[in-house]
Amino acid sequence: MTKYLKMLGPGLLFAGAAVGTSHLYWSTRAGAEYGFAFLWAIVLILIFKYPFFEYGTRYTASKGETILSGYKRMGKWVLWAYLLITPITMFTIQAAVTSLTANLLMYMFGIPLGAAWVSAILLALCLGILYLGRYQILDNIIKYIIILLTISTFIAVLLALGKNSEPIQWEQVIPKDTITLAFVISLMGWMPAPVDMSVWNSIWAESKQKSTQEDFDYKTSIFDFNVGYWSTLVLAIFFLSLGTLVMFGSGEAIEKSGLGFSKQLFGLYSQAFGESRWAFWLVGIAAITTMFSTTLTCLDALPRVMGRASVLTKYHLPDINNMGTRTTLDDIKIGDFDETAFAADDRKAYWIWMAILIIGSMLILLFLAAEMGTLLKVATVLSFLTTPFYAILNYALITSQHTPEFARPGMKMKILSWLGIVFLSGFSLLYVFKVLF
Repeated sequence: MTKYLKMLGPGLLFAGAAVGTSHLYWSTRAGAEYGFAFLWAIVLILIFKYPFFEYGTRYTASKGETILSGYKRMGKWVLWAYLLITPITMFTIQAAVTSLTANLLMYMFGIPLGAAWVSAILLALCLGILYLGRYQILDNIIKYIIILLTISTFIAVLLALGKNSEPIQWEQVIPKDTITLAFVISLMGWMPAPVDMSVWNSIWAESKQKSTQEDFDYKTSIFDFNVGYWSTLVLAIFFLSLGTLVMFGSGEAIEKSGLGFSKQLFGLYSQAFGESRWAFWLVGIAAITTMFSTTLTCLDALPRVMGRASVLTKYHLPDINNMGTRTTLDDIKIGDFDETAFAADDRKAYWIWMAILIIGSMLILLFLAAEMGTLLKVATVLSFLTTPFYAILNYALITSQHTPEFARPGMKMKILSWLGIVFLSGFSLLYVFKVLF
């Protein structure tokens, strides 16, 4: 068991970053307000987003460089487009996940400070962890956090199911009005995560290759990603079920404030487990560690991708199209590509973007800390509307000459990709049309 856990890494880091706000907040809220009516949305969005996330891992595993380098090979304009679009969502993403984590801590431990102060302390703690260990710490702790959350939530669902005396309604609903459509778009926006997180997974996969070169080959990389990705579907259904079984039909609405929602989340588990202190602490630890891991992974990944993308704009990458599979970027010593200078610039850019991200997120938290629900809605809608861009980009790269032939998708994956692009673009256009007209 320990051997297999050691082999896993980027996929579970992806799960740790994804299973947070999208699951604890949006899946639970969907169940509480609509029951199982939007189960179809959760299942379909995970199926249709799958190829575009998987392509990030596939590219890195086959070529030994991140998908950002692939973007650069497609043309510098692609990299600049990424650098311009990502800041639209990055500050709201970090602020949203940090705020929810802070409010869970405030409720569980009765912390008298405001959400902005607790968020600042959280960001400082995460900054210290990343300064000391970066990828290694993330890789080591996230596996056990995901296992703890999965087990505790599964038990809570079983107990809630045993106490439920009402017939379960499985009727699926297609949104017709603007308010319901906006909710479904928000649910799908971060379910399981924004598609630009495929870049995060690609960078983590590169780091994993560097730390365990002999164990993390192409097949292991894809397997690792699949474990992490599909576990997010299982957990999404767990939280949807918990919200449905405990809150649906009770007349109780999900609180918009972070502290109010934290109280409700603990209440869901308490009703399932019973009013016992051990249950309270089990639930608290599972929820807080999950959100803390999300906050930590976001704070690591966003500066990484922005830093790497900005540095790549200044370098001419070596031609490796005919070199076959490599292990890491550090193995290349071709042409005018200076690996030492690149690594130094990459590290410097990481900390510069870290400072920008923390400052921007704190400004949002200072002025919008009390409106967590609104903050989450804005972040998820923006993420969903940018999804078609990243989906098309990843598909174009993985089917291009820049990807080794053995790693290019087969016809089944291509068809799924086409359907996914149509689905994501269609809902984005429908939402924009509804809002404007």
